[in-house]
Amino acid sequence: MKPVAIIGGGITGLTAAFRLQQRGIPAALFEAANRIGGVIHTVRDGEYLAECGPNTILETSPLIGEMIADLGLESRRIYSSDEAENRYIVRNKRPVRLPGSPLSFLATPLFSCRAKARLMAEPFIRRAPADEEESLAKFVRRRIGREFLDYAINPFVAGVYAGAPETLSVREAFPKLHALEQRYGSLILGQILGARARKREGGVSKKNAPKFSFDQGLGTLTDALGQRLKEQIHTGQAISEITRQNDSWSLGQAGEYSGVLLALPAFRMAELQLTCESEPVSLAMLGDIHYAPVASVVLGFHRQDVEHPLDGFGALNPEMEKLHSLGTIFSSSLFPGRAPLGQVLLTSYVGGLRAPHLVKKTPDEICEHVLEDLKAVLGVTGKPTFRHVCVYQRAIPQYDVGYGRFKSFMNELEGQDNGLFFAGHCRDGVSLGDSIVSGHEAARRIGHYLKKNG
Repeated sequence: MKPVAIIGGGITGLTAAFRLQQRGIPAALFEAANRIGGVIHTVRDGEYLAECGPNTILETSPLIGEMIADLGLESRRIYSSDEAENRYIVRNKRPVRLPGSPLSFLATPLFSCRAKARLMAEPFIRRAPADEEESLAKFVRRRIGREFLDYAINPFVAGVYAGAPETLSVREAFPKLHALEQRYGSLILGQILGARARKREGGVSKKNAPKFSFDQGLGTLTDALGQRLKEQIHTGQAISEITRQNDSWSLGQAGEYSGVLLALPAFRMAELQLTCESEPVSLAMLGDIHYAPVASVVLGFHRQDVEHPLDGFGALNPEMEKLHSLGTIFSSSLFPGRAPLGQVLLTSYVGGLRAPHLVKKTPDEICEHVLEDLKAVLGVTGKPTFRHVCVYQRAIPQYDVGYGRFKSFMNELEGQDNGLFFAGHCRDGVSLGDSIVSGHEAARRIGHYLKKNG
């Protein structure tokens, strides 16, 4: 059997390669960079441990736990502390704890009495037509009002997509939210009744999913995958041309394959020269997918130099607050071993669609902006004891209104049943858990294709 070619060595491609290996299907993984893992990159500096990309994995699917077990990493997995369940939203430059129960919601100063009363009317709001595609902003204003858009949804979207509710499609970016309205006619009723359905299916909502990492950070996962796939991985090898002829795929000097999985960012796929049975196939339209730029700023401080108790996951900054950063994760409160004794580690994010110009500044300038925010919001004083800045000019794809045409395009090409497959954050969701599940499902589809055409 000719092997399968996987182009892209991020978590999606690595997961797919590992699952194919378990199925006894040979595969070769090609990564243009000199390291695998994509945005998962853990940096250890003395007793500081910094994540350059994601900080946690949400265990939303049993497939994620199964892979951890199959890799023998269960003993190294660490779940976030109970304190990390607290989440803060900044209002009037002060972090306010998000309410975790109906009683605390009634008492919270985060929302006005008028906004709380408006929410009570949500079950009586008529659902939108099923074929209408709304922006998230329009959807939220219609169902729960402007204040919730400004002080709940806007910062949440900045934390997930580094994007804007005004452009994101509720159907594409938050399909479960759209489905709740369509099925139950109410988000509140849908949350209650939908929980029963998720329990039957074995799924967990992202809101309630356990958060975990590893004793040595998320790089532990990609390192373990790299060890299992050692002979199959080819780093520093960019693929620019892919040709299908006579029931096989050629990657030029990289050999011939029974199938190809593209597990790349959309803008990289758009650059590929693809030919199928002597006919060129353009992927250029995927270059129209907009990516938000993000800078990750990881700073360490003496504990006594931070006024806030840091008793939570972190704090998100609504656009209305006019701060430089999108929000801050309390990294050393999430997991042990992230900072030396008597010190703390904070991870802030800058840029996004809210302020893309900030990502183009120097690391020193970016840090100064973050320090200004941390001083105002968390009461940080003194100089950082640790600093690490990582910039991604194209970090997160934006599932904007009309994004369905890109998914349809990829699905149509894959549906031609010729051994070309697509997976990753531009197709199946932007979270780390989504990407792991995407790789698993891609391996399943490839296995089915090879069995049918073998």
